[in-house]
Amino acid sequence: MSNSAVFSRYNGRQYDQLRPVVIYPNYYKHSDGSCFIKFGNTHVLCAATIEDRVPLFLKGSRTGWITAEYGLLPCSCSERTDREAAKGKQSGRTLEIQRLISRSLRSAIDLSILGERQIKIDCDVIQADGGTRTASITGAYVALYIACQKLLKNKSISKNPIRSNVTAISCGIVNGAALLDIDYLEDSNAEVDSNFVISDESIIEIQSCGEKRPFKEEEFLAMLNLAKIGCKELMLKQNEALGL
Repeated sequence: MSNSAVFSRYNGRQYDQLRPVVIYPNYYKHSDGSCFIKFGNTHVLCAATIEDRVPLFLKGSRTGWITAEYGLLPCSCSERTDREAAKGKQSGRTLEIQRLISRSLRSAIDLSILGERQIKIDCDVIQADGGTRTASITGAYVALYIACQKLLKNKSISKNPIRSNVTAISCGIVNGAALLDIDYLEDSNAEVDSNFVISDESIIEIQSCGEKRPFKEEEFLAMLNLAKIGCKELMLKQNEALGL
């Protein structure tokens, strides 16, 4: 593997540098929690809605649930993407990402504190330039936190159910170098593509794929170390947006 420290990225970023990240909290007027998050040219609207009901399999359990929906808006990509509602079904990719967002958020919250309530998270990508799932997870946490604060303020729950931050970032091996927060151009040329979901100092989920070749343990560890650096920065961004 080449030395990442001297690798020159086409966009001028350092190998361990995030794209500019901006989080605008309380973006929607009518949601229970929301934010608009930007990872460079990837822009996602995230909203949380509290429902006083749970899926049937949890009825009577006295515990809550977190679920997510994700979608690419038609003109978010270089070519128009048809609405999945018009097709009559969601793609496998969409279902996979929805489940990833849901699992990631549920791992960091005490669902029993919610009571029999469901919080539904909507993540709508309005512009895509790589890393849409990781931006969605990072923004979804902010929306979820705000919604839980609303429940606390209304005295619907007695304490904050959130145990830790949830952040996510993509890394890749491009031309033999490990890079943090790869955009679409880098992702499309990556030999290895990985997504990391991290809660404070703990790992929630890792998705890694040798796109063009198998990868070595040292390459994986290089990406993991970069992901830890990036997620620590993202947690600071989340806390700043939330006024913590």
